[in-house]
Amino acid sequence: MNYVPGDLRDQLAHVGYDVVQAGLVCGSGGNLSARIPDEDAIWVTASGAWLDRLSRASFAPVRVTDGELATIGALPPPRIEPTSELALHLALYRARPDVNAVVHLHPQTALLLDALGEHIRIVTTDHAFYLRRVSTVPFRLPGTTELAALTAAMAADGTDCLVLSQHGCVVMGDSVELAHKRARNLEEAAALTYQALVAGRLENLRDCPEEFLDRISGPAAVTTV
Repeated sequence: MNYVPGDLRDQLAHVGYDVVQAGLVCGSGGNLSARIPDEDAIWVTASGAWLDRLSRASFAPVRVTDGELATIGALPPPRIEPTSELALHLALYRARPDVNAVVHLHPQTALLLDALGEHIRIVTTDHAFYLRRVSTVPFRLPGTTELAALTAAMAADGTDCLVLSQHGCVVMGDSVELAHKRARNLEEAAALTYQALVAGRLENLRDCPEEFLDRISGPAAVTTV
């Protein structure tokens, strides 16, 4: 076990710091959450929180069933406003009981490809293993229940990585660590795709071999609705 131990808020803070330092996002370009064990609640980042400056005080406990602030332990709910994308997080947890962490980011390369009308290629065995497939959610206004419902519907089949057109991405996992790895691999796959595009060789970019895809039970694919 070499990931951040202990409190889920510390793990999410690590994700926030890492994705900013890696250049995936700027400042407050996204929001993070994790399901609290044995509770009908999640920890979710506060509205406007800078992802590389998160602390335990940067997270609000919110009930999954009704979206209200929750009481965790003996402490009253903190007086902070959850992210404006709270509906998106809650819809995903309701649609996917297997998901324990949601990472929503505004990654630069993935969004550039989307704006260019290009999908992210599954190039390496790591991309295939962690991403499996990448779906694109048509544009809906950020923070709306319409976006939340559409994204959750597209994730209901087990898709863990979605690009929100001209907005961001959502990656999920059964742990914060797995969601973190998926976020990193998604942007790496996007970077390789973009490099091939710039080199004028995108049509020659080969997908991960079918032999490997068959071994991990379920082919990687790209879906746009």
